Amino acid sequence: MCYPPCALGSPAPTLPTDEELVARLAEDTSALGPLYDRHARPVYGLALAILGNADEAQDLTQEVFLSLSGSHLYDPARGTVGAFLTTLVRSRAIDRLRRRTRRMRLLRAQWEAAPPAEPPALPQDRVALAECAVRVRSALADLPDTERRALELAYYQGLTQAEIAEDLGVPLGTVKSWCRRGLIALKRSLGDLVDS
Repeated sequence: MCYPPCALGSPAPTLPTDEELVARLAEDTSALGPLYDRHARPVYGLALAILGNADEAQDLTQEVFLSLSGSHLYDPARGTVGAFLTTLVRSRAIDRLRRRTRRMRLLRAQWEAAPPAEPPALPQDRVALAECAVRVRSALADLPDTERRALELAYYQGLTQAEIAEDLGVPLGTVKSWCRRGLIALKRSLGDLVDS
């Protein structure tokens, strides 16, 4: 007995073949639904087996079915829709693995080329650095204004001596003299901090 009731003798409705559904895709995108229902599980399973990542496998499954609807890649003379989808997912999964491997190689090379991270400063090192900074600021404050200004522009703002001369409107030789005298005075004042 049929449920829901059907007329005896009436044939069961026939479902369109995969090839018919693919042919209809150009005009009717709803034909993609039955194709997806029939083939999504093996396509996803193969993508997951190759990629080893569920999210990537889902993305690839969706990509494969969308590409089927947007192009005329499938040729019925070359095999079934299932075989075509399997071939397509395999080749695209391998392409993704190659890109992933290439990215990992680049990241590894970049990581290996990066200088090693400096270990965090110990508390006594931070205290010593703070004390040095106070002494340097104090020694700079004791310099004549012209020498202090020239050194601040050179070391804190990164200007060249020519740029300092232009900025202050003085000859280059004057800036060189101010920098030299200022550095000599700092060395005298901070001699114990200067490495020999």
